[in-house]
Amino acid sequence: MTEQPSAKRCRVLIIEDEYFLGHDLAKALRLLGCEVVGPVAELSDAMSIEPDAYDVAVIDINLRGCLAYPIADELIRLRKPFIFATGYGANAIPHRFRNVRRFEKPCDIQTISAQIGMLCDRQLSLV
Repeated sequence: MTEQPSAKRCRVLIIEDEYFLGHDLAKALRLLGCEVVGPVAELSDAMSIEPDAYDVAVIDINLRGCLAYPIADELIRLRKPFIFATGYGANAIPHRFRNVRRFEKPCDIQTISAQIGMLCDRQLSLV
C-alpha cells in the first residue's frame, strides 16, 4: 500500500515582507505539519535560496518596493507551484501570471493554508 501525499512532508517558502502576516502564515502552515522556509522579506534573499530547499512557495509581489516577479518567473521555469499573497489586484499583475492563484490582502490565513496544502499534495505526488 502506498502512502498518500501529505502536507506533513511539504517544505513551503514564504516570501513576505510584512512581519505579522509572514509569521501568522508560517505558524498556520507548521500546524498543518509543513516545514517552513522563511519568511524571507528581501527579493535577493529569496533568489539565493536553493530550489531544492522547498516544494512550494507563497509570494508577496511587492517586497519593500521591489517586485517579486523574477522569482515567480524562476519558479515557473522550475515547475515549482506557488501562489501570490498580495495587495495587488488582478489587473496589476502581468498576464503571464494569469493562471497563478492570487489571494488579495488582507488574506484569510486558513484559506491560504488550505490552498498550500493542496499544492503540497499535488507536488509531492509527482515525486
